[in-house]
Amino acid sequence: MFVDTNVWVYAVDSAEPVKQARAQEATAPGQGREIVISSQVLSEFYTVVTRKLANPLDEDEAAAMVDRLANLHVVSVDADLVSRAIASSRDWRISLWDALIVRAAEAAGCDIVLSEDLADARSYGTITVSNPFA
Repeated sequence: MFVDTNVWVYAVDSAEPVKQARAQEATAPGQGREIVISSQVLSEFYTVVTRKLANPLDEDEAAAMVDRLANLHVVSVDADLVSRAIASSRDWRISLWDALIVRAAEAAGCDIVLSEDLADARSYGTITVSNPFA
């Protein structure tokens, strides 16, 4: 299961307690469940939680969280992945950033992307989106 940036952000966003609890539940380790992210998620997470939240995290705390997230299965965003995402963003009429998430999930062999940014239950190729807040 690939987890998009917005879910990780809500997991630490104290200004959104209902979504925070749901995000923490959705990202909790489970038996037989591997959580996958990408290098894009790591960088977006740090930027959002230190600059865009109502109560931003301290940079050291956010960096420590990125270090912990880096222990998950992390898909590197490389030139080939970007190229495939560009084509997919055009085909699917979604943002390049969302297409990168879908293509990274596909590269890791995931079936599901947890995200609030894409349409719940929508399929993109072999990937199905699940909105944990729906």
